[in-house]
Amino acid sequence: MKEFDLIVIGGGAAGFFGAINAAITNPNLSILILEKTNKLLSKVRVSGGGRCNVTHHCFEPTPLSKHYPRGQQELKKLFRFFQAKDVVAWFDQRGVKLKTEEDGRMFPITNQSETIIDCFLSEAYRLNIKIEKNAEVINVKSENTGFSVLDSNQRKYQSKKILIANGGMPKRSAYQWIVELGHSLVDPIPSLFTFNDSLKKFKDLMGVSVENATVQIAGTKFKESGPVLITHWGLSGPAVIKLSSWAAEYLFQKNYEFVALVNWTGQYSEDDVRDSLNTYRLEHPKQKIVGHALYGLPNRLWVRLCLLSEIDELKIWGEIPKKNLNRLIENLVRCEFRIKGKTTFKEEFVTCGGVSLNEINLNTMESKIVPGVYFAGEVLDIDGETGGFNFQSAWTTAFVAARAITL
Repeated sequence: MKEFDLIVIGGGAAGFFGAINAAITNPNLSILILEKTNKLLSKVRVSGGGRCNVTHHCFEPTPLSKHYPRGQQELKKLFRFFQAKDVVAWFDQRGVKLKTEEDGRMFPITNQSETIIDCFLSEAYRLNIKIEKNAEVINVKSENTGFSVLDSNQRKYQSKKILIANGGMPKRSAYQWIVELGHSLVDPIPSLFTFNDSLKKFKDLMGVSVENATVQIAGTKFKESGPVLITHWGLSGPAVIKLSSWAAEYLFQKNYEFVALVNWTGQYSEDDVRDSLNTYRLEHPKQKIVGHALYGLPNRLWVRLCLLSEIDELKIWGEIPKKNLNRLIENLVRCEFRIKGKTTFKEEFVTCGGVSLNEINLNTMESKIVPGVYFAGEVLDIDGETGGFNFQSAWTTAFVAARAITL
């Protein structure tokens, strides 16, 4: 039986950050990280296309918290303890400089996720943190002196305190040993995904993007604006990914069968577009409609919208029938995509759901049900938009837990 002061379950972002900060605060602690796979920090490695999107350049707790569909109110409080600017300072103190890109995402200046991984591994080594790979935890029991932990290889460990940071998992069964500890679970479902177009009517335009479009789920208030990318399977891009996050629970209930309406003009209303096209028609009566894209749209997309509106390629603005003009307006502001299914966004699978936040003391991240057990990261019912927000909640919850563990 191996005995430790702290066992961290999960060798990912939250697990390493929690273990390291606990060891920094109290170097005398004996700490063990248990990782179920043979790979450490796997999500850190693939994040941001292998560059690691560490956090987001949003340095105020309230605006930062607004990027989380689940856990917003709780994180608003937690970010007062440790937020994005604290993450930047933490890495800077360890020789890792971060840079900000135009969209607010922050990466190491090396553009290499290995920079972050190397930082964590060297800190863990320096602080004498033990690491066991291929050690999937299958049971945790509370005992008089602390906790006994059993892994899938039937190895037993003893610890005074436990930090559960094993990430989000798509199947409820993966949380079974946490449920057996007495915790409630909000059913885990996917977040951050792209939309599969069942009709594939835009498939040949894959790679075409519009910098500022608006995507809405028909019949709901779920709506997001930003870049939209046409893919060979349907719709992607930041606006779609963000929408999938906020509408995750609704879309799950719909079994991912719904209608997405795209306004290719961005924020313009139907009346705005009608007025501007009528004005353009009067000012350019002899100009061909199909050959001159409006609203800054890519020409291939404009041609397709005209074709869907049954506008002949030789037709000029002065001759456009009213019914074709109406169809063009409809395709510009409410272009319909019949969605059936989803596709995971790169390797950055994120889980909506997890351990209920009602059962966590937010001042310490300690379980209200099992004293001595702490939680951090995506195992909790917290998830954010894409752009570094999910790592930020991992750093914050792990830091708060580590501070409390060492008190």
